[in-house]
Amino acid sequence: QVQLVESGGGLVQAGGSLRLSCTASGHTFAGYHMSWFRQTPGKEREFVATISWTFGTTGYADSVKGRFTISRDNAKNTVFLQMNSLKPEDTAVYYCAARGGYSDSDPSRYNYWGQGTQVTVSS
Repeated sequence: QVQLVESGGGLVQAGGSLRLSCTASGHTFAGYHMSWFRQTPGKEREFVATISWTFGTTGYADSVKGRFTISRDNAKNTVFLQMNSLKPEDTAVYYCAARGGYSDSDPSRYNYWGQGTQVTVSS
């Protein structure tokens, strides 16, 4: 069974930084895209960033460009989200997700999901 487990969430002040990790197991992820989404109460799940497992090519939502960086360590089956210059509006539960094939910003197209990790940014 494929498992994705997020960690690294917490409480930070505006302007601070956090690094989220997602460790994957149970499958080879060659050809997959690994992505981060986030969700707040009453809102749709929102695309944040994506990375090709094989090639390392990345994509970002406009709201996080220049502040967040997605990366991966293939040997450790881990994807990271470095979040800098955090804003209160970044507060959300952050989810790691994986899908086979091309990148997609639609959460319904993803095969596997982690349990989520809470990020709270105070003013």
